[in-house]
Parts: sequence; C-alpha cells; structure tokens
Amino acid sequence: MNHPQNRETGEMAIAVSRNKKERSVFIKDWQLYSLIVLPIIYLIIFKYGPMFGNIIAFRRFVPGGSIIGEEWVGFQYFQMFLNDPTFFKVFSNTFILAFLLLVITFPAPIIFALLLNELKNQLFKRFVQTASYLPHFFSIVVVAGMVFEILSLNGPVNALIANLGFDKISFMQLPEWFRTIFVSVDLWQSLGWGAILYLAALTGINEELYEAARIDGANRWKQTIHITIPGILPTIVVLLILNIGNFLQIGFEKVLLLYNPLTYETADVIATYVYRVGLQSGSFSYGTAIGLFESIIGLALVLGANYVSRRITDNSLW
Repeated sequence: MNHPQNRETGEMAIAVSRNKKERSVFIKDWQLYSLIVLPIIYLIIFKYGPMFGNIIAFRRFVPGGSIIGEEWVGFQYFQMFLNDPTFFKVFSNTFILAFLLLVITFPAPIIFALLLNELKNQLFKRFVQTASYLPHFFSIVVVAGMVFEILSLNGPVNALIANLGFDKISFMQLPEWFRTIFVSVDLWQSLGWGAILYLAALTGINEELYEAARIDGANRWKQTIHITIPGILPTIVVLLILNIGNFLQIGFEKVLLLYNPLTYETADVIATYVYRVGLQSGSFSYGTAIGLFESIIGLALVLGANYVSRRITDNSLW
C-alpha cells in the first residue's frame, strides 16, 4: 500500500515537471505567444475597462463631477424605466425586430450555403459567392443612402408602382413599413457573409459518407437531411447561441440612420432610446441603467440557450 505522504510527493513532482515543461514551451515559442498581447490589451481597455462605468447606474452622475457619480441612489433609475411606458414600447419594438432577425436572417445563410454547395459549376459558384459577400463591406451610411434613394417617392420602386397604376408609397415615413425594410436590408448585407462559416463546415464532412449514401440509394435531399445538416449542426448550434446572446442588441447605427420621428412607433429600439435619453438629454445614469438591464437579459439568454442546447443536442459553447 502506498503511503499518503509518498503519493503527495509524487503528485508534487509531477506538477513541478509539468510546470517546467510549460515554461520551456512558452520560452521556445514566445514569438507566437506575443501575438496575443495586443488583443488582450484591447479587451482590457475597450471591453473590461468600460464595465467599471456601470456603477453610475446606481449613482447619480453629474457632468463635470465625480466619474463614479455624486451619490448612491440604488435602484432608482431601474424603477424609473420599469415605470416608463415609453421604455416598454421600445422594449417590445426591440423584441419584435430581434425575433424577426432570428427567424429570417439566421436560417437564410444556412439555406444559402446548402444551395451553393450543390452548384457544380465552380466559376458560377465563385461569382455568386463574391456577389453575395460584397454588401457586407458596404458602409451602413452608404447602405442607408441607397435605401432612401431606392424607396423615395421619385425612386425606382415607386416609379414601378406608379406604372402599374397604384398610388406611390412613402415607405420611409410609414411606421408599418420600417420592420420590413430593416429586416430586408439586414438580410441583404448578412446573407453571403453569414454563409462563410457554414461553407467551411461543409468542407469538413467526409465525402465517403456521401458515397455510402449513394450506394444505399439515397437521393440528394436525403443526403442533405441525414449527412449534411448533422455535419454542420455543431456550427449551427454555436452561432445560434451567440445570436441569442445578442438577441436584444439590434444594430444601433442601422436603426439610427433609417428611422425618423414618424417611424418611432415601430422603429425606436432600446439602443436608440438610450442614445436619446442618455447622450442627447444628458441622463447618463438613466441610460446606463437601461443598457445594464439589456446586458443582463442578454447574459441570461445566452446561459439559458447554452444549457438547453447542451441538454438537447450535446453541443454547446461550454
């Protein structure tokens, strides 16, 4: 029987040996490890550092005063926006837009990647890929300008409507059209770029599985259902969890450039509301409280989605 002291001595020796090996690997490849220094500094300064500012959600901040606020007010600002009917309006707008984006723009790149994977003409396939990637690199300011020009009363869409004998529509001034326009623009910009990861995952599927399926008489549809989709399922799950984590974080710049006071009814979201009350009105503590509330909901959503995914599909972020 091994004596407990001898066992502890052996474990310590193994730990010391492992530490020496790790240090030697670090010293040998220090150039590679040095590459992560700048990303770490970036995360500390621009991601973790600003978290300290959340303290003013619980303190009354006065411009020109203390950076951490003048006095402790507890949950006063949280109670303010929970009792504010305008907040619940923008919260519902955010939820509806986020739901539409999740339902429409999340599966679209998957379907697009599956369709591209079926193309046999490589030249045409590359052309379609390139054409679908380009909108992602357009500045949102340029995209917003294009949308206003295309949907203006004198634009090509209204010209077509007039030629068909119908009345022209003020798309950008009608609140009922904002969600359709916003989701369509986001889909156009994200379709090709979002398909990249799925196309990469498709290349990792063993071709022998398709050969075996063809021998068994499976057509392309059955191969897609039983081989392709299960092969990219881990990628789908991870991206779905990340999307759910950002569920309420609707693109601020895109909404800000596309909306106007006439469309606030359906276009005003949490981010733009925080911008108006926090920056334009100077209520920094109130805006910070709303932003912190939104972040807490996002954290709860990603934790819940990760748990459900792990229990159902055995795939998760952690």
